[in-house]
Amino acid sequence: MSKVKIVYICSKCGAEFLAWQGKCTTCGEWNSLAEEARSTVKHARSDGVPGKVENLAKLRGADFERASTGFSEFDRVLGGGIVSGSLILLGGEPGIGKSTLILQTAIKASQDKNTLYISGEESSAQVKLRAERLQLKLGKLAFLGERNLDIICATLEQTRPDLAIIDSIQTMYTEDLPGEAGSITQIRFATQKLMDVAKRNNLPIFLIGHVTKEGNVAGPKTLEHLVDVVLYLEGERYHSFRLLRGVKNRFGPTDETGVFEMTGHGLVEVKNPSGIFLEERKSGLAGSCVTVAISGMRPFLVEAQALCSTTIFGYPKRAASGIDFRRLELIIAVLTKRAKLRLGNQDIYVNIAGGFRCNEPAVDLAIALAIFSALTDKPLPPDLAALGEIGLSGELRRVNNLEKRVKEAVNLGFRRIILPEASEMNNIKKDAEIIRAATVGEAIERVK
Repeated sequence: MSKVKIVYICSKCGAEFLAWQGKCTTCGEWNSLAEEARSTVKHARSDGVPGKVENLAKLRGADFERASTGFSEFDRVLGGGIVSGSLILLGGEPGIGKSTLILQTAIKASQDKNTLYISGEESSAQVKLRAERLQLKLGKLAFLGERNLDIICATLEQTRPDLAIIDSIQTMYTEDLPGEAGSITQIRFATQKLMDVAKRNNLPIFLIGHVTKEGNVAGPKTLEHLVDVVLYLEGERYHSFRLLRGVKNRFGPTDETGVFEMTGHGLVEVKNPSGIFLEERKSGLAGSCVTVAISGMRPFLVEAQALCSTTIFGYPKRAASGIDFRRLELIIAVLTKRAKLRLGNQDIYVNIAGGFRCNEPAVDLAIALAIFSALTDKPLPPDLAALGEIGLSGELRRVNNLEKRVKEAVNLGFRRIILPEASEMNNIKKDAEIIRAATVGEAIERVK
């Protein structure tokens, strides 16, 4: 008779413990241990059958062909398209548009490929109703409403589709293991089994995964290690723009970004995101400065907005949306100490327009100039863009991919670019005026 051993696994780092404890001593995360039952029966030893050994140099080029998703933005993030036999994990918050994007991709793929959409959350009637609401023609798309992993794998082996979609991995379960669907044990086993099916049949499979409140895919961190590609669909719930980010990609570049807009007909790709993010910008308003952010290898023009108002409390309020709050506090401290701006009695609010999030220091100078403009109530020139990292001594530091950023700004009509003095520029158009500054105080003097 088999015996069951209870272990506790950290959902963040995968560390195992024999007893439950409030804090994982490996990664330091609190309340992250989940119970897992394991069989202690030792399986009989088998010699196995030798595997097939291949010469990599003799593989045909057709084995590496990629299939298009039907979205050029989606293909960009995947590195050019879907690789046969790959297991792709798409994560995102509930309601952000994961199922919508995957349903649109499945419908586009079903026009010339056998595509199977497997849902453990919706019935066939519900999926059809959602497609009709988005005015999508289902065409030849095949559907399977099932949560049992064994039935799903048997169906995939029998039907041999060209593309399969699992919505979602947290709803799948197998009767061979204890625990409910969505538990660490079930999620990990389901992913491993689907990976075997994908590799054995050269079948690309999309897995949809929900994220936790911390923004990570629900389940053990090993889930992201098992799959070939990890994508996140992000965006503010009340903004129409969605950003598809590549976090891991065994077959292409990581940190690439695709931009989509949520409409009444589903997600529509945005091929010129810089123009979209700036289309509602009004010139002549104080507290606004344009900068160029890089997401992956792609430049985006974004607008940094600031608002200053005299505080009515003893301690001034600071708020940030789209940037790290601690970064904002650092910039304010440097402006107060090095640029001699009187910000001690000012409530300061900073926002990156359009719901875009910038986590890189290259936007520091634009935020500082926007705060200065809001404080003095003087608008900056409408054709001005600023790039530069601010150090604690007030110096401006160089940023990476500088030429790519400047080129994007010039192409969209910005003729004056403020850069750190140490920046090296080549191949810049003559109609762009490069303004150099060594410190943030000097940059402020140049725009007065």
